[in-house]
Amino acid sequence: MKTKLLYLFATSFFLLSSCSSDDDSSSVDPEPTLPETGEVKPLDLSKYDSGTDVMLQAFYWDVEPKGDWWNILSEKVTDWADAGIDRLWLPVATKGQSGGYSMGYDPSDYFDFGEFEQHGTVETRFGSREELENLISKAHDNNLEVIADIVINHNSGGGEEYNPYRDKNTYTLFDETHGNASGMFNRNYENFYPNSTSDYDDGSLFYPEQNLDHNQEYVQNWLWKQDNSVAKYYKNTMGFDGWRFDYVLGYEPWVVKAWIDEVGGFSVVELWDGSASVLEKYIEETGSSAFDFSTFYKLEEALDRFEDLNYLNEEMLWQTYPDKAVTFTANHDTEKDSNEDNYIMSDHKLTAYAYILTHPGYPTIFYSDIENEKFTEQLKQLISIHNSIAIGDTEILYVDTDEYIMTRKGTSENPGLILYINTSDNIKRRNVTSNWKDTVLYDYTSNSTYTPVTTEDGEVLLEAPANGYAIWSITTTETVIE
Repeated sequence: MKTKLLYLFATSFFLLSSCSSDDDSSSVDPEPTLPETGEVKPLDLSKYDSGTDVMLQAFYWDVEPKGDWWNILSEKVTDWADAGIDRLWLPVATKGQSGGYSMGYDPSDYFDFGEFEQHGTVETRFGSREELENLISKAHDNNLEVIADIVINHNSGGGEEYNPYRDKNTYTLFDETHGNASGMFNRNYENFYPNSTSDYDDGSLFYPEQNLDHNQEYVQNWLWKQDNSVAKYYKNTMGFDGWRFDYVLGYEPWVVKAWIDEVGGFSVVELWDGSASVLEKYIEETGSSAFDFSTFYKLEEALDRFEDLNYLNEEMLWQTYPDKAVTFTANHDTEKDSNEDNYIMSDHKLTAYAYILTHPGYPTIFYSDIENEKFTEQLKQLISIHNSIAIGDTEILYVDTDEYIMTRKGTSENPGLILYINTSDNIKRRNVTSNWKDTVLYDYTSNSTYTPVTTEDGEVLLEAPANGYAIWSITTTETVIE
């Protein structure tokens, strides 16, 4: 007897489990099991909304060509918005000591966005102020927020002056003729550690002689409190929508909290620590989001260092603070790091992205990856999957050395998904039990052409390609079940 079923999507939570024995997983040559009616009809993902989008880090170290970066980004904004990006994280936008070569992490003049002649150039490495303003305007026209990279501890590029607290000359004089042509937020040795009110700050790593003292009212006023402060100028005059705080180990958490309390906006901190508990504590103290280094390092350990997917079953920030965990697989620092434990190998990048774009958290895409023609189309598809059906409670269905299966359980109006990662050299299949009844499934990454059909009890044999991944969800295919 044949029963004809038209399945749109499950309206209740999944009840998923996996077989625990490796006997239930086999290495196979894919033999697609097509339904009798023929062509599989995947969901139109544009009709679903997971409630979160994706941020893009819009730079890498030593971007080229010099002086044209803002224009290059402007040409890409519309395409990125269409792909599902909702925020652009820009490099430090103001003049650094290295002038036209500076990536901005040697800040000199917080108000020179490429309009003053100093440090051998008018424009920054990225272009002129006008070009930056055009980029921000175009991003806003495409409903993208623009995130400013903020360096508020160490300074560089000031003039030399005698510093009585160090009993020697230091480069701590910042005024109109010494690295601060804008004339706003002039500084001298009294504004850096040590001074008449503060001892040396042990948290300083870079430029220890020019590390700003945030305890001073003068420094607080210029950084975030007064109407023409750095924070309010960035927000109200330049149009930035949020903040990426660089190297927050260089100052106390209360500084970030005070900044956010004063001006608001999205914020994320760079706290380079792989411990989920350390990141959790910082979030609790500041209210800011944090880059999820705990997940980054678990991915690196699982895919590269130890080649063992069991590491994906350990503690990560997204598990406790999914709304504050900004997940990533690469950034400007990791990609230039010579320590192989501090970056994810190129061969494993897309698998790492498949992980962060299906799990809770706010994913970040690295510029050099989305612009890599080997990755571009698959990354855009992963973003589409994330923005549509990566929703609902998370459950790990199965994990061992070379297999990892996880489900997002969806909602009453959204089917969710199942991610299957396989790092072995063979195609793998494994049985799971889902709440998707009598329906055809489809791999929305197109990495597998296998088309499994669930039983009336929801049991299904899923597949993942060798050294790859598949992301399964339901279809609208009309099926005939024997």
